[in-house]
Amino acid sequence: MHLSLLTATSALLVSAAQAAFIEDGKATLNLRNYYFNNDMRDRPGAAGQSKTAEWAQGFMLDYKSGFTDGTVGFGVDALGLLGVRLDGGAGNHRGSSMIPDDSDGSAVDEWSRLGLTGKMRLSKTEARYGTLQPKLPILVANDGRVLPQTFEGGMITSQEIDGLTLIGGRLEHATGRASTNRSGLAVAGGTEQSNEFIFAGADYQLSKALKLQYYAAQLEDYYVQHFGGLVHVWALSDNQSLTTDLRYFKTDASGRNDSASGRREGYRVSGLADTPGKIDNDTWSAMFTYAIGGHSVLLGHQRVSDSGNFVQLNQGNTGEGAAGSSIYLFTDRLVTSFTRAGERTTFGQYGYNFAALGVPGLVASVTYLKGTNIRMASGGDEKEWERDIALDYVVQGGTFKGLGFSWRNGMLRSGVPSEWDQDQNRLTVSYSVPLF
Repeated sequence: MHLSLLTATSALLVSAAQAAFIEDGKATLNLRNYYFNNDMRDRPGAAGQSKTAEWAQGFMLDYKSGFTDGTVGFGVDALGLLGVRLDGGAGNHRGSSMIPDDSDGSAVDEWSRLGLTGKMRLSKTEARYGTLQPKLPILVANDGRVLPQTFEGGMITSQEIDGLTLIGGRLEHATGRASTNRSGLAVAGGTEQSNEFIFAGADYQLSKALKLQYYAAQLEDYYVQHFGGLVHVWALSDNQSLTTDLRYFKTDASGRNDSASGRREGYRVSGLADTPGKIDNDTWSAMFTYAIGGHSVLLGHQRVSDSGNFVQLNQGNTGEGAAGSSIYLFTDRLVTSFTRAGERTTFGQYGYNFAALGVPGLVASVTYLKGTNIRMASGGDEKEWERDIALDYVVQGGTFKGLGFSWRNGMLRSGVPSEWDQDQNRLTVSYSVPLF
């Protein structure tokens, strides 16, 4: 009798735990149709083709399970990615910016990958291991093409204390947005791979208006980076506010990058530096955004130290399709990032939300950035500027509710010899289909 009761009770508990795991799960099919055109304007002396024109369809199946019941809950997420080339044949494909290279250097017809993530939850603390897409000051997973960049490793997020979010983790590999192959971790110009990126940080919402941030990260054999940030939102009235966003990065050489022999092996960074190939940088930026009604005006300034370029993870030299990275700076724009040694960048942006005129879902912005004092090997300095236009519309109701349209236009003019004058256009149509 007791044995039968124990068996029945166990079966009910297991069934309930499994029910939470399944019933709280969600699956979404995200569709992204992406056209990318980059005109390098036949710059004199530039090697290779002067234009890229590619069109692809992306399918992203995103499944997130619930957690099993109990003090400690367990779950699993899955991310299936498929890219299909629609156009971008001979003469239009360059360097696997969006579509992977085939064996002859042309664009492949399709590419895919699968990412799995195990997760565990205890109270308000969650641990995840597997495929990750971090969006942190010290690491921003890139999502600037048809398929996103992903990382492999573990991460813990804790919100046990009200207003305080603690984050820590360790990453080992990355898979580029235009690749099925994972690579190790590196920086721009680095040819040797690291397999350990350790990070920790805290976001503290000190008040409704003020958030403080501190993060630290180490890429083994390359660098140690510290970040401090402050975001303050001053509500002037019901529809009027002033936002202050301050960011500071300090990045120093670590491990093999800190030795001449290590830099000769390939643990080096590109760009001009006081010690060639050595990482040594301080970068700060200040941004102020005034918003009233549908209008927003942003003004800011950023300075990169003379000692070397700003540095964060960048796998561009580590293998096929690994190119394409993001950084946590407002100057990380469509075409360039304004992060060269000595660069001083002043920038502004005007945006308008047409909901104020009765057209919800339609937003537009124009951005201008000008960088000066770029340190050159010749001993002089150079300058560059970029102008970006963005237009987005999301259908708000009816049969096609959620259907999104996006246009990005970027124009770069640079006096840096290694840079190219470029005109970019990106057209995107996106749609999400909830499966369950």
